Amino acid sequence: MIGALMEKPAADPVVRVVDLTHDYGERRALSGVTFDVAAGEIFALLGPNGSGKTTLFRILATLIRPGGGRAAVLGRDVAREPDAVRRLIGVVFQSPALDRRLTVAENLRLQGRLYGLRGAGLAQAVREMLDRARLADRAGDRVEVLSGGLRRRAEIAKGLMHRPPLLLLDEPSTGLDPGARRDLWEHLRGLRDRDGATVLFTTHLMDEAEGADRLAILSDGGLVASGSPGSLKAAIGGDVIVIAARDPAGLREPLETRFGVRAAVIDGALRVELPRGHELIPRIVEAFAGRIDAITLGRPTLLDVFEQRTGRRFRKEGPP
Repeated sequence: MIGALMEKPAADPVVRVVDLTHDYGERRALSGVTFDVAAGEIFALLGPNGSGKTTLFRILATLIRPGGGRAAVLGRDVAREPDAVRRLIGVVFQSPALDRRLTVAENLRLQGRLYGLRGAGLAQAVREMLDRARLADRAGDRVEVLSGGLRRRAEIAKGLMHRPPLLLLDEPSTGLDPGARRDLWEHLRGLRDRDGATVLFTTHLMDEAEGADRLAILSDGGLVASGSPGSLKAAIGGDVIVIAARDPAGLREPLETRFGVRAAVIDGALRVELPRGHELIPRIVEAFAGRIDAITLGRPTLLDVFEQRTGRRFRKEGPP
Protein backbone atom coordinates (compact mmCIF):
# COMPACT_ATOMS: atom_id res chain seq x y z
CA MET A 1 0.00 0.00 0.00
CA ILE A 2 1.09 3.58 -0.60
CA GLY A 3 -0.31 4.16 2.89
CA ALA A 4 2.70 2.25 4.18
CA LEU A 5 5.00 5.12 3.28
CA MET A 6 8.09 5.24 5.45
CA GLU A 7 7.17 6.86 8.77
CA LYS A 8 9.20 9.33 10.75
CA PRO A 9 8.49 11.18 14.01
CA ALA A 10 6.42 14.29 13.36
CA ALA A 11 9.08 16.51 14.95
CA ASP A 12 11.69 15.52 12.35
CA PRO A 13 11.51 17.41 9.04
CA VAL A 14 11.38 15.38 5.86
CA VAL A 15 13.59 17.98 4.17
CA ARG A 16 16.14 20.13 5.97
CA VAL A 17 18.14 22.75 4.06
CA VAL A 18 20.73 24.73 6.02
CA ASP A 19 22.80 27.63 4.62
CA LEU A 20 22.86 26.03 1.18
CA THR A 21 25.07 27.65 -1.47
CA HIS A 22 26.00 26.78 -5.03
CA ASP A 23 27.98 28.52 -7.75
CA TYR A 24 28.18 28.10 -11.51
CA GLY A 25 31.62 29.52 -12.19
CA GLU A 26 31.53 33.12 -11.00
CA ARG A 27 27.73 33.25 -10.73
CA ARG A 28 26.16 32.43 -7.38
CA ALA A 29 22.97 30.43 -7.94
CA LEU A 30 22.15 29.81 -4.26
CA SER A 31 23.21 31.98 -1.37
CA GLY A 32 22.67 30.76 2.20
CA VAL A 33 19.20 29.21 1.74
CA THR A 34 17.66 27.66 4.88
CA PHE A 35 14.24 26.03 5.38
CA ASP A 36 12.52 22.83 6.57
CA VAL A 37 9.67 20.80 5.09
CA ALA A 38 7.48 18.90 7.56
CA ALA A 39 6.01 15.46 7.02
CA GLY A 40 2.73 15.52 5.11
CA GLU A 41 3.20 19.02 3.70
CA ILE A 42 2.79 20.27 0.16
CA PHE A 43 5.67 22.74 -0.06
CA ALA A 44 6.40 25.13 -2.95
CA LEU A 45 9.64 26.68 -4.12
CA LEU A 46 8.38 29.83 -5.85
CA GLY A 47 10.53 32.11 -7.96
CA PRO A 48 11.08 33.50 -11.46
CA ASN A 49 13.58 31.97 -13.86
CA GLY A 50 17.08 32.44 -12.52
CA SER A 51 15.97 32.61 -8.87
CA GLY A 52 17.74 29.36 -7.91
CA LYS A 53 14.75 27.07 -7.48
CA THR A 54 15.82 24.60 -10.19
CA THR A 55 19.35 24.42 -8.78
CA LEU A 56 17.86 23.68 -5.36
CA PHE A 57 15.60 21.02 -6.88
CA ARG A 58 18.55 19.36 -8.60
CA ILE A 59 20.52 19.30 -5.35
CA LEU A 60 17.62 17.66 -3.47
CA ALA A 61 17.27 15.15 -6.32
CA THR A 62 21.01 14.30 -5.92
CA LEU A 63 21.75 15.40 -9.50
CA ILE A 64 24.37 17.94 -8.40
CA ARG A 65 26.34 18.38 -5.20
CA PRO A 66 25.90 21.61 -3.23
CA GLY A 67 28.82 23.99 -3.10
CA GLY A 68 28.32 24.65 0.59
CA GLY A 69 25.88 24.19 3.44
CA ARG A 70 23.78 21.07 3.92
CA ALA A 71 20.65 19.47 2.52
CA ALA A 72 19.13 16.29 3.95
CA VAL A 73 16.10 14.07 3.35
CA LEU A 74 14.91 12.26 6.48
CA GLY A 75 18.32 12.82 8.00
CA ARG A 76 20.26 11.50 4.98
CA ASP A 77 22.75 14.00 3.59
CA VAL A 78 22.25 14.48 -0.16
CA ALA A 79 25.98 14.95 -0.78
CA ARG A 80 27.38 12.20 1.46
CA GLU A 81 24.58 9.64 1.11
CA PRO A 82 23.08 10.10 -2.38
CA ASP A 83 22.16 6.42 -2.86
CA ALA A 84 20.20 6.39 0.41
CA VAL A 85 18.45 9.66 -0.53
CA ARG A 86 17.42 8.28 -3.94
CA ARG A 87 15.49 5.49 -2.21
CA LEU A 88 13.59 8.12 -0.19
CA ILE A 89 12.52 10.33 -3.09
CA GLY A 90 10.34 10.08 -6.15
CA VAL A 91 11.23 12.61 -8.86
CA VAL A 92 9.00 14.05 -11.58
CA PHE A 93 10.95 16.28 -13.93
CA GLN A 94 9.62 19.17 -15.98
CA SER A 95 10.54 17.31 -19.17
CA PRO A 96 8.69 14.00 -19.71
CA ALA A 97 10.61 10.92 -18.58
CA LEU A 98 8.18 8.23 -19.77
CA ASP A 99 8.94 6.00 -22.75
CA ARG A 100 6.22 7.10 -25.18
CA ARG A 101 6.34 3.81 -27.10
CA LEU A 102 5.61 1.71 -24.03
CA THR A 103 2.25 1.35 -22.34
CA VAL A 104 1.51 2.98 -19.01
CA ALA A 105 1.80 -0.37 -17.21
CA GLU A 106 5.06 -1.20 -18.98
CA ASN A 107 6.57 2.10 -17.85
CA LEU A 108 5.57 1.37 -14.26
CA ARG A 109 6.95 -2.18 -14.38
CA LEU A 110 10.25 -0.91 -15.75
CA GLN A 111 10.52 1.66 -12.95
CA GLY A 112 9.68 -0.96 -10.34
CA ARG A 113 12.40 -3.29 -11.59
CA LEU A 114 14.95 -0.48 -11.33
CA TYR A 115 14.16 -0.35 -7.63
CA GLY A 116 14.38 -4.11 -7.13
CA LEU A 117 10.70 -5.05 -7.29
CA ARG A 118 9.97 -8.47 -8.77
CA GLY A 119 7.17 -10.98 -9.20
CA ALA A 120 3.98 -10.60 -7.18
CA GLY A 121 5.32 -7.55 -5.33
CA LEU A 122 5.92 -5.74 -8.62
CA ALA A 123 2.49 -6.70 -10.00
CA GLN A 124 0.78 -5.47 -6.84
CA ALA A 125 2.69 -2.17 -6.87
CA VAL A 126 1.72 -1.56 -10.53
CA ARG A 127 -1.96 -2.22 -9.76
CA GLU A 128 -1.90 0.09 -6.75
CA MET A 129 -0.23 2.93 -8.66
CA LEU A 130 -2.65 2.59 -11.56
CA ASP A 131 -5.59 2.72 -9.15
CA ARG A 132 -4.19 5.67 -7.20
CA ALA A 133 -3.56 7.61 -10.41
CA ARG A 134 -6.98 6.62 -11.79
CA LEU A 135 -5.24 5.07 -14.81
CA ALA A 136 -6.35 1.44 -14.48
CA ASP A 137 -8.50 1.72 -17.61
CA ARG A 138 -5.54 3.14 -19.56
CA ALA A 139 -2.91 0.63 -18.37
CA GLY A 140 -2.57 -0.95 -21.83
CA ASP A 141 -2.45 2.36 -23.74
CA ARG A 142 0.81 3.62 -25.13
CA VAL A 143 1.95 6.84 -23.45
CA GLU A 144 2.09 8.62 -26.81
CA VAL A 145 -1.73 8.53 -27.12
CA LEU A 146 -2.42 10.02 -23.66
CA SER A 147 -3.38 13.63 -23.01
CA GLY A 148 -0.94 15.90 -21.18
CA GLY A 149 -2.85 15.56 -17.93
CA LEU A 150 -2.91 11.75 -18.09
CA ARG A 151 0.81 11.67 -18.87
CA ARG A 152 1.49 13.81 -15.81
CA ARG A 153 -0.49 11.39 -13.64
CA ALA A 154 1.46 8.50 -15.15
CA GLU A 155 4.74 10.34 -14.39
CA ILE A 156 3.68 10.71 -10.74
CA ALA A 157 2.64 7.05 -10.54
CA LYS A 158 6.06 6.12 -11.90
CA GLY A 159 7.79 8.31 -9.32
CA LEU A 160 5.87 6.60 -6.51
CA MET A 161 6.48 2.99 -7.58
CA HIS A 162 9.05 2.41 -4.82
CA ARG A 163 6.77 4.12 -2.22
CA PRO A 164 9.05 7.04 -1.32
CA PRO A 165 8.10 9.34 1.57
CA LEU A 166 9.00 12.44 -0.50
CA LEU A 167 7.82 13.37 -4.00
CA LEU A 168 9.79 16.07 -5.85
CA LEU A 169 8.16 17.79 -8.84
CA ASP A 170 9.78 20.37 -11.12
CA GLU A 171 7.24 22.81 -12.64
CA PRO A 172 4.52 20.11 -12.59
CA SER A 173 1.87 22.11 -14.51
CA THR A 174 4.05 22.83 -17.54
CA GLY A 175 2.06 22.27 -20.73
CA LEU A 176 -1.22 21.41 -18.97
CA ASP A 177 -4.55 23.07 -19.70
CA PRO A 178 -6.56 24.51 -16.75
CA GLY A 179 -8.70 21.38 -16.38
CA ALA A 180 -5.67 19.08 -16.32
CA ARG A 181 -3.99 21.35 -13.78
CA ARG A 182 -6.98 21.13 -11.43
CA ASP A 183 -7.02 17.37 -11.82
CA LEU A 184 -3.30 17.15 -11.08
CA TRP A 185 -3.56 19.11 -7.85
CA GLU A 186 -6.59 17.16 -6.67
CA HIS A 187 -4.45 14.07 -7.16
CA LEU A 188 -1.50 15.52 -5.22
CA ARG A 189 -3.72 16.66 -2.35
CA GLY A 190 -5.16 13.15 -2.26
CA LEU A 191 -1.66 11.70 -1.92
CA ARG A 192 -1.06 13.99 1.04
CA ASP A 193 -4.44 13.50 2.73
CA ARG A 194 -4.89 9.74 2.17
CA ASP A 195 -1.33 8.52 2.24
CA GLY A 196 0.63 11.08 4.24
CA ALA A 197 2.98 11.78 1.35
CA THR A 198 5.18 14.89 1.46
CA VAL A 199 5.33 16.88 -1.79
CA LEU A 200 7.89 19.54 -2.73
CA PHE A 201 7.52 21.31 -6.06
CA THR A 202 9.02 24.23 -7.95
CA THR A 203 6.85 26.77 -9.74
CA HIS A 204 6.78 30.27 -11.17
CA LEU A 205 2.96 30.32 -11.09
CA MET A 206 1.42 32.33 -8.24
CA ASP A 207 -1.91 30.49 -8.22
CA GLU A 208 -0.11 27.16 -8.05
CA ALA A 209 1.96 28.31 -5.07
CA GLU A 210 -1.25 29.50 -3.37
CA GLY A 211 -2.31 25.85 -3.14
CA ALA A 212 0.74 24.87 -1.08
CA ASP A 213 0.61 24.44 2.69
CA ARG A 214 3.81 26.46 2.94
CA LEU A 215 6.29 27.93 0.50
CA ALA A 216 9.72 29.48 0.15
CA ILE A 217 10.11 32.46 -2.18
CA LEU A 218 13.47 32.72 -3.93
CA SER A 219 15.06 35.65 -5.71
CA ASP A 220 18.59 35.88 -7.13
CA GLY A 221 19.56 32.72 -5.28
CA GLY A 222 18.43 33.92 -1.86
CA LEU A 223 15.42 33.13 0.32
CA VAL A 224 13.31 36.29 0.61
CA ALA A 225 10.29 34.89 2.48
CA SER A 226 8.84 31.63 3.77
CA GLY A 227 5.63 30.56 5.47
CA SER A 228 2.05 29.75 4.59
CA PRO A 229 0.48 31.75 1.75
CA GLY A 230 -1.99 33.28 4.21
CA SER A 231 0.62 34.39 6.71
CA LEU A 232 2.87 35.90 4.04
CA LYS A 233 0.02 37.94 2.56
CA ALA A 234 -1.24 38.97 6.01
CA ALA A 235 2.20 40.37 6.83
CA ILE A 236 1.69 43.03 4.15
CA GLY A 237 -1.40 44.28 5.96
CA GLY A 238 -4.46 45.87 4.40
CA ASP A 239 -4.79 46.74 0.73
CA VAL A 240 -2.37 47.42 -2.08
CA ILE A 241 -2.76 50.60 -4.15
CA VAL A 242 -0.84 50.77 -7.42
CA ILE A 243 -0.52 54.18 -9.12
CA ALA A 244 0.58 54.57 -12.72
CA ALA A 245 2.03 58.03 -13.32
CA ARG A 246 4.27 59.79 -15.80
CA ASP A 247 6.74 60.62 -13.00
CA PRO A 248 6.25 58.09 -10.20
CA ALA A 249 9.52 59.00 -8.48
CA GLY A 250 8.55 62.68 -8.44
CA LEU A 251 5.08 61.86 -7.09
CA ARG A 252 6.36 59.69 -4.25
CA GLU A 253 7.46 62.40 -1.79
CA PRO A 254 4.39 64.66 -2.09
CA LEU A 255 2.13 61.61 -1.76
CA GLU A 256 3.90 60.47 1.41
CA THR A 257 3.93 63.98 2.89
CA ARG A 258 0.30 64.75 2.19
CA PHE A 259 -1.21 61.47 3.40
CA GLY A 260 1.37 60.17 5.87
CA VAL A 261 1.88 56.89 4.00
CA ARG A 262 4.93 55.00 2.76
CA ALA A 263 5.21 54.50 -0.99
CA ALA A 264 7.66 52.57 -3.14
CA VAL A 265 8.49 52.83 -6.82
CA ILE A 266 8.54 49.33 -8.29
CA ASP A 267 8.92 48.75 -12.01
CA GLY A 268 7.76 52.24 -12.91
CA ALA A 269 4.69 52.39 -10.66
CA LEU A 270 4.00 53.68 -7.15
CA ARG A 271 2.83 51.13 -4.57
CA VAL A 272 1.15 51.96 -1.28
CA GLU A 273 0.19 49.31 1.27
CA LEU A 274 -2.25 50.23 4.04
CA PRO A 275 -5.53 49.16 5.66
CA ARG A 276 -8.80 50.38 4.13
CA GLY A 277 -7.06 51.55 1.00
CA HIS A 278 -10.36 52.21 -0.77
CA GLU A 279 -10.93 55.22 1.48
CA LEU A 280 -7.70 56.87 0.33
CA ILE A 281 -8.12 56.44 -3.42
CA PRO A 282 -10.62 59.31 -3.97
CA ARG A 283 -8.39 61.65 -1.96
CA ILE A 284 -5.32 60.69 -3.98
CA VAL A 285 -7.16 61.23 -7.25
CA GLU A 286 -8.46 64.60 -6.09
CA ALA A 287 -5.03 65.76 -4.92
CA PHE A 288 -2.99 64.56 -7.89
CA ALA A 289 -5.49 64.11 -10.72
CA GLY A 290 -3.27 65.78 -13.29
CA ARG A 291 -0.31 63.56 -12.44
CA ILE A 292 -2.01 60.14 -12.33
CA ASP A 293 -2.66 57.95 -15.38
CA ALA A 294 -4.36 55.06 -13.54
CA ILE A 295 -4.92 53.77 -10.02
CA THR A 296 -5.92 50.28 -8.86
CA LEU A 297 -6.76 48.64 -5.56
CA GLY A 298 -6.35 45.00 -4.61
CA ARG A 299 -5.94 42.61 -1.73
CA PRO A 300 -2.37 41.40 -1.10
CA THR A 301 -1.20 38.47 -3.23
CA LEU A 302 1.99 36.43 -3.32
CA LEU A 303 3.06 38.70 -6.16
CA ASP A 304 2.79 41.63 -3.73
CA VAL A 305 4.83 39.69 -1.17
CA PHE A 306 7.60 39.14 -3.72
CA GLU A 307 7.61 42.76 -4.84
CA GLN A 308 7.58 44.09 -1.28
CA ARG A 309 10.49 41.87 -0.21
CA THR A 310 12.62 42.40 -3.33
CA GLY A 311 11.63 45.86 -4.56
CA ARG A 312 11.11 44.63 -8.13
CA ARG A 313 8.67 42.89 -10.39
CA PHE A 314 8.36 39.10 -10.57
CA ARG A 315 10.10 38.25 -13.81
CA LYS A 316 13.17 36.56 -15.27
CA GLU A 317 16.28 37.30 -13.23
CA GLY A 318 19.79 36.74 -14.46
CA PRO A 319 20.98 33.83 -16.60
CA PRO A 320 18.66 30.81 -16.88
